[in-house]
Amino acid sequence: MAFVTAGDGSGMTAEYFVVRGQVEKGDQRGRELGFPTANIALRDQDGQVGDGVWAGWAERADGTRIAAAVSVGRRPTYYGADGYRLVEAHLLDFSGDLYGEVLTVWLGHHLREQEAYPSSEALIVALNKDIADARKWAAENPADGLPEAGTAEAGVVRRVPHA
Repeated sequence: MAFVTAGDGSGMTAEYFVVRGQVEKGDQRGRELGFPTANIALRDQDGQVGDGVWAGWAERADGTRIAAAVSVGRRPTYYGADGYRLVEAHLLDFSGDLYGEVLTVWLGHHLREQEAYPSSEALIVALNKDIADARKWAAENPADGLPEAGTAEAGVVRRVPHA
């Protein structure tokens, strides 16, 4: 089940989902496709909260906030329904090593459902659109308007109302 955030007509997001966790090394597939991601394992493997592709923000340990296109789910193009459920955040206009760092990720706008693509090339086309959509959403929903993330166990997705 995916939750689509509702706006009030002003472009502002009514609520967010927030997850915090340590960035883990994955199979490097995002990097191979040209879209490196920061991977955070989810404790909820049932997929009941927020699967899909999202526009959002990621906050580094030093407080820097970076717009992100975020996939939540099992990576169906490569793993079908058997993949380990995780958050994969592609930080826009960022390059660097995040392994071992704790990130906080706000999921602000559901862009689309998870989908299995027939090829890596088809997935790349979809990812480029996701990034363009996430960039547009982030421009309309600046990081200084994010609600407080609060505290939670690593890998637990929580619903946080917009302030």
